[in-house]
Amino acid sequence: MSSPTHGDEPSRNDDSLDALLGDLETASKLPAKRRQVSVKPTVERTASALYDKGAAPDELARFVDLLTSGPPRNHLDQASLGALIRSLYPAGKVDDETVLKVIGALGHGQLKPALPLQSLLLRWLVMVYHLLQNPGILGQAYGVLFNLLDTAALRPQLCHLLALVTRRKHVKPFRIQAILALSRQTGNDPPLVGLLRVFKNYYPEIIVGDATRGRAATFKHPDLEWRKRLDEIQQSQLERRDESGPRNGFSVNHVLSRPMKGAKASLLPAVHTQHAQENSVTLEEIDGVEAFVQNLEKIELPTQLVAVLADPLLQKLLLLRPDAEGFSRVSNWVTACMSDVASGDADINLLLDMIDVIHAYTINTRVFSPVLSTFFRFLFTIWNGSDKRDLVLETLSYAPLKDFKESYTSLFQPLENAILNNTPESQLSLLKFYTLLLRRWTIILLSEEDLDSAPVEAVTALNVHVKKLALTLTQTSPKISTYLSILDFYDANVAMVSEPKLLKHVEITIPHAFVVYILHFSYSLVVVSRLCGLLAAYKRGWEMLMTQVPPLRGLTLHERQQISTFNGCLMDICNCLWRGRAFITTDLNAQGCRIPRSLEPKLNGYLRKIDSSMPLASVFGLSYSPVFGLQAISCLREMEEEEILKGELHARHAGPVTQNSLIQLGHKGGLVLSWNAYRAGVLRHLEAKGLPGVPELLYKTMKNLMKEKQ
Repeated sequence: MSSPTHGDEPSRNDDSLDALLGDLETASKLPAKRRQVSVKPTVERTASALYDKGAAPDELARFVDLLTSGPPRNHLDQASLGALIRSLYPAGKVDDETVLKVIGALGHGQLKPALPLQSLLLRWLVMVYHLLQNPGILGQAYGVLFNLLDTAALRPQLCHLLALVTRRKHVKPFRIQAILALSRQTGNDPPLVGLLRVFKNYYPEIIVGDATRGRAATFKHPDLEWRKRLDEIQQSQLERRDESGPRNGFSVNHVLSRPMKGAKASLLPAVHTQHAQENSVTLEEIDGVEAFVQNLEKIELPTQLVAVLADPLLQKLLLLRPDAEGFSRVSNWVTACMSDVASGDADINLLLDMIDVIHAYTINTRVFSPVLSTFFRFLFTIWNGSDKRDLVLETLSYAPLKDFKESYTSLFQPLENAILNNTPESQLSLLKFYTLLLRRWTIILLSEEDLDSAPVEAVTALNVHVKKLALTLTQTSPKISTYLSILDFYDANVAMVSEPKLLKHVEITIPHAFVVYILHFSYSLVVVSRLCGLLAAYKRGWEMLMTQVPPLRGLTLHERQQISTFNGCLMDICNCLWRGRAFITTDLNAQGCRIPRSLEPKLNGYLRKIDSSMPLASVFGLSYSPVFGLQAISCLREMEEEEILKGELHARHAGPVTQNSLIQLGHKGGLVLSWNAYRAGVLRHLEAKGLPGVPELLYKTMKNLMKEKQ
């Protein structure tokens, strides 16, 4: 809805939540003196509408935007905003973005809401905690919330929320000390004592004495009546969703029949059986799995078998009792629809409506019949490449495993021509499609008893084809999300490499070397960790082929050509991370990360301007790397915290850690730690953080680490 000018009145004739919210958004932009009507009636009607039905996720996001805006951008009075917060019942899940907006509105500042409103927002988070789509999001913001405890107006609600969120990993010595100090300052404030008791549950040997003996908050639910109404709204939404679909997968779905757009306005029929025999059973009579199983052989096929495209029960019946005539009728119906569009009797909207039906049919039956290939080839000639793209790609991912050249010419190339429009988004959609396709083909091959006659060459051809696409994407869309999508594809690829049954027949195809180096030098810890884990899995695959006795099979020419490239990638990554020899080319197999030699003096010159004592070959190691530096120093801090608790540490390391700095630190009364022990500790720290890729690769590649691991 467009915003009115200063003299306009907000809409008063529409009590839908969307319209009321629009009125509030408009009113919030005007000071009270410039409004021609009072905003309070609108607030009351909005609160009533929220009480009746709750706020859908998109409406909830708009409400949170409104409620978290500070005074310069929001001229609604505190009483109105408070009433809205108290009535903010979510009708669905609360997503991460909504939670982060609330957290971002906390604290002091001119752009922040007033502290009483912040207190209400925290109380609201406590009451909807069980509805968070991702409860872990609050754990990620734990430090932000904890640092607000010194704000007295927020402390009771903050302590309650932190008590819900706190896990062992959040209980740190410095936080214990901070709460103890704050508790002493506030005269053993009950909420703080209650939070401290939660901490004590994890470390009773540390928190001792009188710290937790005072009066403590019990952290009860803030408003049980509010929670009761919220549960009613949630239950109502759940029942409404159930009524919009079939009762269960073993009963006829009478609501799936729906009109389709086009000149003829053709109709997908519902399941209906005419001329049933006396001793037969119709599908309409089946109401559960027991009835379906007991009468499987007696069930009469419905009159119009094209209903199989929409009805799950009929799909199950035709899977267990295949009927050639039934599938023929489906093919004829799809062909007739295409003929209507080709002749001009219907427009492309008919085909777009058919996509919904065909998609549901395909994912339920796992059958991609030949007529669907014809249908999609025809669609691609008139499709804009964006309408219902996700449904089209997911349906096509069930394409059968056969000769890749044939599949590419008849289906995948027309798809690429229709989708690709010189944008990274279209390339990324194509990559995600090929990832789905590879996963489906893996499942097909794993289910085959005899792979000698299976068209396994199609998998190698697909990998070679996507290799170029992945390299292109690193240039057109150098973003973390793109890198993760590339890794998704190669995760699907390495799943085959990890299966001896498949490795015996499928060639190993590694990513392009430039893709490996680009991902390795990305600024995402997750990307680098996943890449290293991927390379470790590939290394296991090579070892299975080359060292297993008896051998699975011999290496193909294609695989022999990749070995030196793969070994070079491994050596370069180990040189960067572990050996302090980045960009070296003199080592066996090392390729210097394939950077131009002319670039090294420029990098050295840049580095000397920052720190003349920092060698270029070492800046990508665990201590100095911008990706691993935080994890490395966090690991060292944890080691130091353990020594502090024992009372045996007299000096801390300033960081970053080097071999010489550790020696000097030990002489000054700091942590006594060898260089190798420190780096091994960092690897263990990464594993504990759910980032096992780098340790896995290094333990798999570095001989001295292999011995230590054993």
